[in-house]
Amino acid sequence: MSDLIGFIPLAPLLGFLFIGFLNKSLTKGWVSFFACGAVFVAFILSSVLFFNLLNAPEGQAAFTYTAFDWITTGNFSVSFSFLVDPLSATMMMIITGVGFLIHVYSVGYMYHDDGFRRFFMYLNLFIFFMLLLVMGSNYLLMFVGWEGVGLCSYLLIGFWFKNQDYNDAAKKAFIMNRIGDLGLILGVILIFVTFGSINYADVFSKAGEFPVGSEIITWITILLFVGAIGKSAQIPLYTWLPDAMAGPTPVSALIHAATMVTAGVYMIARNNVLYTLSPFTLEIVTVIGLATALFAATIAIAQNDIKKVLAYSTVSQLGLMFVALGLGAFTTGIFHMATHAFFKALLFLGAGSVIHGMSDEQDIRKMGGLRKYLPITFITFLVGTLAIAGIPPFAGFFSKDEILANAFAHSKVVYAVGAIASLLTSFYMFRLFFLTFSGENRASEEVKHHIHESPKSMTIPLMVLAVLSLIGGFMGVPEVLGGSHALNNFLSPVFAQSAQIAGEHHHLDHSTELILMGLIVGLTLVMIFIAYSIYVRRKSVPTSNEASLGAAHRLVYNKYYVDEAYNTVVVKPLYFLSKVFDSVVEKLLIDNIVNGTGKAITWGSKTLRLVQTGNTGFYILAMVISIIVLLVSRSFL
Repeated sequence: MSDLIGFIPLAPLLGFLFIGFLNKSLTKGWVSFFACGAVFVAFILSSVLFFNLLNAPEGQAAFTYTAFDWITTGNFSVSFSFLVDPLSATMMMIITGVGFLIHVYSVGYMYHDDGFRRFFMYLNLFIFFMLLLVMGSNYLLMFVGWEGVGLCSYLLIGFWFKNQDYNDAAKKAFIMNRIGDLGLILGVILIFVTFGSINYADVFSKAGEFPVGSEIITWITILLFVGAIGKSAQIPLYTWLPDAMAGPTPVSALIHAATMVTAGVYMIARNNVLYTLSPFTLEIVTVIGLATALFAATIAIAQNDIKKVLAYSTVSQLGLMFVALGLGAFTTGIFHMATHAFFKALLFLGAGSVIHGMSDEQDIRKMGGLRKYLPITFITFLVGTLAIAGIPPFAGFFSKDEILANAFAHSKVVYAVGAIASLLTSFYMFRLFFLTFSGENRASEEVKHHIHESPKSMTIPLMVLAVLSLIGGFMGVPEVLGGSHALNNFLSPVFAQSAQIAGEHHHLDHSTELILMGLIVGLTLVMIFIAYSIYVRRKSVPTSNEASLGAAHRLVYNKYYVDEAYNTVVVKPLYFLSKVFDSVVEKLLIDNIVNGTGKAITWGSKTLRLVQTGNTGFYILAMVISIIVLLVSRSFL
């Protein structure tokens, strides 16, 4: 079974290379076949491994595969090897499964784009690096995948590179991720210094020798978390993700909703042993996640770009995942990550279908009444909206309820803030839904004449994701509802050591859990009704005149002016400093040193040239004088 492991990342890599080398000679049909087929092969192989793990004997919780010895120098040794355990297998299913659906969707969405072949090359390359990230058995291989997905993100955000704003968004994402990546690589270096290895198995086995609250473990986990903050768009490094919506919509669905931005969640879950040994870092993770979830949710309320609303929703949902991880509920964080991959990919692809049908219009103020024009998109988008709002029995209900239950058991304050963020989610998502699909169509007459449902290559992935958004939560049905939480049982070997270190968690009794469940569902329905009253009954449409907004609304609409603050505090001072270095250090110092050296050599050569007179008598005189000087100096020595 281990022999299959190496073919999983190899398939999309071969797809990338094949399309790249035969770029111009392949028709779009063949490009679609090879790109989608490569990811589908990876999905089939991942499924085989997943079900083998699911049915494996109790003692066999992982498969390993070593391709070759990678680096050996001194006491440092690392191999190019893969680890497929329940955690990585779950991630592989999401990456290849959702990735395949998005590849199929992209065939229709990008078919008329001049960069069709290049787009699928980048998508295949991204899948390859993402698989490296989650399958690697050591920190170095994970870091290669980590940087690789960052590179692909940069390429895909700036895919339409003729637009300078898109290039700026790509550079912003790349640079802000590098800030986080610096923390990650420092954490990996500190791991090697502390444990003498960067292999997961060695590190986690030796970690048990450290006491809970160890200072060195705290520093390691904080540095790793800095990397997660950048990659998973948490405060303060979150502003790149909304701007990343400049890329094609399938990119937003794959990279910035379902896979890449969840890499930080995966990384912390993978290092659960280290984080359990550092309660202080777990508190930091909880606070950052909670602040991000609430902060981003408030911003999403006032956004009018359909993709920007979903972008801030993604930031908020990632915050809830980190809350779960910070509470030590690692399975819960992975559970919400999986359900979020289903419904957020569905929502982004649904938004792409709307944009496709509306002739590239993204402003929800210019939409409305699309229900009759886009029936399949309408139904599937409704499923995604119900799922993210947490309405039972949709997927988001089970995972979000589990996060809030853990929060309530840990702290009533954490629960209250998490519940507010969850309720805001239901409001802004149904605001988006009603403004897009209900009421009268507000588009121009020209756009109205071209509104159409998307082709089957786009609608079939929407329907599959809608089904997953409906049934996906049943992998984690809690005991209070008569379930056994299959996902928790599947992932338990990965988190067994952490559970042993942390000891028994306080669990809510069934009556309390049912009351909390009923309370949050009831309040969610109230928020939906409020959104319905405002945007359907009253037919309220957000104004395009910013000056007419109230102070609070204007503050949220402008995203709390965080980008402006960063521009003032960070960007402008750096530009000023660069100008100072350019004018003082570069031009006055370095240029003068370089130019002065040239001038000195030129002057010296001109001066020495005067000695070469061409007069024989002068040369004889010079020789005689030289001989006399040598003789005199020798007599003194």
